[in-house]
Amino acid sequence: MVTLTDIAAEKVSGFLADQEPNDSAGLRVGVRGGGCSGFQYALALDEKREGDHVFEDHGIRVIVDDASLQYVTGSVVDYKESLMGAGFEVNNPNVVAACGCGSSFRVADEDPSCGAPA
Repeated sequence: MVTLTDIAAEKVSGFLADQEPNDSAGLRVGVRGGGCSGFQYALALDEKREGDHVFEDHGIRVIVDDASLQYVTGSVVDYKESLMGAGFEVNNPNVVAACGCGSSFRVADEDPSCGAPA
């Protein structure tokens, strides 16, 4: 399961309200290969597709594809605002290492990319 903080749910709800009405739309939380640590998060407004897992939190549909589920289970999506900017942040209990910039991560039992030490 993937959950949202109050502020993240408020932001996603606002983004969804700006879109054309669609009962199957929600926040897609996924991962893709890349970055110096192996994986990067992919967050987007999207619709449910075949094979997706759908969770509901704060009245928001959270959509996770089957391949990403093992990497994001237990994660909490938050929204942060600071002098450096604003955006969504994923607090993931499965992460064992992350790059310095915070945009990529590695989980246990996965080989790091880019020659990073294990």
